[in-house]
Amino acid sequence: MDRLLAPHTPEATAHYHLSQNSFNWHTDQPSVDESLISGCASYRAFDRYLTGNDLFLLPRTRAELESILRRYAYDAIHNAIASSRSQLQTGGYSRVCHLAEKSIRDVLNTADNVDILLALHRPINSNHESEECNNTRPITTRLK
Repeated sequence: MDRLLAPHTPEATAHYHLSQNSFNWHTDQPSVDESLISGCASYRAFDRYLTGNDLFLLPRTRAELESILRRYAYDAIHNAIASSRSQLQTGGYSRVCHLAEKSIRDVLNTADNVDILLALHRPINSNHESEECNNTRPITTRLK
């Protein structure tokens, strides 16, 4: 995770702050801290992708990867808002989503992060590919 979002980044700092202050982070201000939620959501999106626990369809392209990360970030945003006792300011939800999306794009635009993330959950190919991957026979069905 440190390669994508080092401990000193705003995303990692936000995640740490929300993790350590889970019971009172939302009472510090009358409204939700949008940058705090968006940074944490971005961090949690990458963390969730890295674990791969609920990754069912593997992304093949940058667009698919970004879509998955955005969905994970939205889940984290919804969870943070639901656990908060403070309200969002008008337009706050859109701003939080936009900030999280920007953070995700910034990470993906850095070095070879896209290639690394796409390759992370791919099955390791051996010299003998499985029949499922190498099946070039057309599928025929017989109707009765």
